Amino acid sequence: MKKRITAVMLLSFLAGANLSAQNKSSHPDLKIENKVDSVLRLMTLDEKIGQMTQYSSSWDLTGPPTDVSNEQRLQNIKEGKVGSMLNVATAKLTREAQDWNMKNSRLKIPLLFGLDVIHGYKTMFPIPLGESASWDLKLMEKTAAIAAKEAAASGIGWTFSPMIDVSRDARWGRVMEGSGEDTYLTSLIGVAKIKGYQGDDLTAQTSIAACAKHFAGYGFAESGRDYNAVNIGIHELNNIILPPFKAAVDAGALTFMNSFNDLDGIPATGNKYIQRDLLKGEWGFQGFMVSDWGSIAEMINHGYAKDKNQAGDIAVHAGSDMDMEGNVYEFELKKLVESGKVDIKLIDDAVKRILRVKFQLGLFDNPYKYSDEKAEKNNIYTKENLDVSLEAGKKSIVLLKNENNLLPIKSSVKSIAVIGPLADDKDSPLGNWRGKADPNSAVSVLEGIKTYAPKGVKITYAKGADLSTGERSFLRPMTINQTDKSGFADAVKLAKEAELVILVVGEDAFQSGEGRSQTDIGFAGVQDELIAAVKNANSNVVMVVMSGRPMDLTWSDENIPAILETWLLGSQHGNAVAEVLFGKYNPAGKLTMSFPRNVGQLPLYYNQKPTGRGDEIQDVTYSAYRDVKRDALYPFGFGLSYTTFEYGKIKLDKTTLPKGGAITASVEVTNSGKVKGEEVVQLYLRDLVGSLSRPLKELKGFEKIELNPGETKTIQFTIDEKMITFFTANQKWEAESGDFKLFIGTNSRDVQETSFYY
Repeated sequence: MKKRITAVMLLSFLAGANLSAQNKSSHPDLKIENKVDSVLRLMTLDEKIGQMTQYSSSWDLTGPPTDVSNEQRLQNIKEGKVGSMLNVATAKLTREAQDWNMKNSRLKIPLLFGLDVIHGYKTMFPIPLGESASWDLKLMEKTAAIAAKEAAASGIGWTFSPMIDVSRDARWGRVMEGSGEDTYLTSLIGVAKIKGYQGDDLTAQTSIAACAKHFAGYGFAESGRDYNAVNIGIHELNNIILPPFKAAVDAGALTFMNSFNDLDGIPATGNKYIQRDLLKGEWGFQGFMVSDWGSIAEMINHGYAKDKNQAGDIAVHAGSDMDMEGNVYEFELKKLVESGKVDIKLIDDAVKRILRVKFQLGLFDNPYKYSDEKAEKNNIYTKENLDVSLEAGKKSIVLLKNENNLLPIKSSVKSIAVIGPLADDKDSPLGNWRGKADPNSAVSVLEGIKTYAPKGVKITYAKGADLSTGERSFLRPMTINQTDKSGFADAVKLAKEAELVILVVGEDAFQSGEGRSQTDIGFAGVQDELIAAVKNANSNVVMVVMSGRPMDLTWSDENIPAILETWLLGSQHGNAVAEVLFGKYNPAGKLTMSFPRNVGQLPLYYNQKPTGRGDEIQDVTYSAYRDVKRDALYPFGFGLSYTTFEYGKIKLDKTTLPKGGAITASVEVTNSGKVKGEEVVQLYLRDLVGSLSRPLKELKGFEKIELNPGETKTIQFTIDEKMITFFTANQKWEAESGDFKLFIGTNSRDVQETSFYY
């Protein structure tokens, strides 16, 4: 311990300031830079490369295992050759690992512990795609802050979140981890999450570093196949994919993660243009870039590097600062520097970025900042956290269909049959990427219904069929039950005897997530047959769909009277669903990904571009399908309510947008139904003629409001030059003169329109 104190005092002296004073300084950035430079001057090349190396614990892998033994890992930590570890959690274990580093390494540079805290640490919130359907930015900031507080109490100072990949293809399993198909909304949600994780004071015990990922293009993987190639042009890259990442930089995200895919033939990990020239150059990003798991070494598989030596050379020149479990930097960088292939300045730049983040988080003041067993005991899985999980859960539910107002369940209903393979599932609601959630800890739909059902209502239950068989885990493929229908008879019997059926179907938690791409986005196994059998037995069916992606619900939409998309809502899943079913909460969720009529429509998105043949049916030769409508079954922004909303006519205070000025668009919205409800009023624009073909609609604003029955509110939007600026054919961001359409409505399809000129 004396050695640690002496080293810290020396660093303080060299920096010319007490380390604990960094937040009180009027020029904190300059003080941190002085400290970073002071540490860097003391480091050997081996120690610098060590800061650029990240290990995972061997007992909780989130990628393919590597060849370095545990004994060698411990020795490397002892020698100051490791800068970060992932998948080491709990206050006790992180303290032990940090202690090993602080007592044995020469310079006592603190380790930074990271974990995939994607939608909660111990308390689970809705999967990100589900939570995005709430359109509630303050709520998303709050859930991220709680996740940070719980993770920090268990030694974690860094989360690999938010994922801000725009994606339009429901076949891609990782859509569950993002915020959908829209660039504007994804940008806002990413900023909200970063604010939640990092808070107002980075040195606070509850603040952890956010990581904007995956940079860039991962959500556009060809055919929705994970890790696959991305083939897009420079304009689509800038207008669709990059804006959320620029917003993340502006929001102060401390770290970025690159992506597995190649981008026009160049693996993102080795892409100098996006990492060093754009992110660190033009955008001025001061944090550090971590590779995704093993992605530096994977450039060999891409055919972009012949061996690890060349892969390391490419990656460090491109701007990848930390190697996550790739074993490339630790074995190859020293040789590359000594051979003259890599300038030491590149190493120094990467190490300075890593040290900067550690100083910003206050780890040099207190390396054990996050390893607080008292906080771990008091801050995790509390009633307060679970209450927020319930709030987020019910706000994320989307009512897709409600024929004859079957929902909310009427008080006259005295018998309910709860049926389905997911009805009593307490594990799937936790979703994939579930942090350190306890298995089977979620409230099931059946439990929620039993809790919220009025007294005197008879609740019966039949599973009907198993969805999956065998072992379920992050790293193992699922085995789907394709044949066993032995439970059908019991399910049909209960359906016939009940007044109402709650049919709970969809996807297991591990059907979506990394490596869970699918060509079929319908109901797996024998669920289709179970749904039909139950519907034939009782026409009063409410379908509760649990999923991590948009599913093909075309048959269900035609045959089932009421459908709720509940996603995978986390710890309080069943209670959230029950509150909606029994009318304790009026659903207000709106889709952030379009639901296709079948998988053949994918990729599908609302902001498509016009074609040369137009969008109306013109005999045979028009841009559409011959066997299905071209639009979505449920479009972006769609979601019903137990009440109704009427929109007045759009009013503009002027019809010409002056340069440097603004237009105010207003609309009256009235709750024309009988119950209080929330509505997301959505604003879209279309640039009719541009230097590039422009989308048919683009979301540019929204406001979530709550109205009592009969209440009217006037909603105003400000349209300015920034709102119509895009990356033009001149390859720069600018607003072009011309005619524009302005749309306001309840979703991307059901809108009214007007126009203005700029």
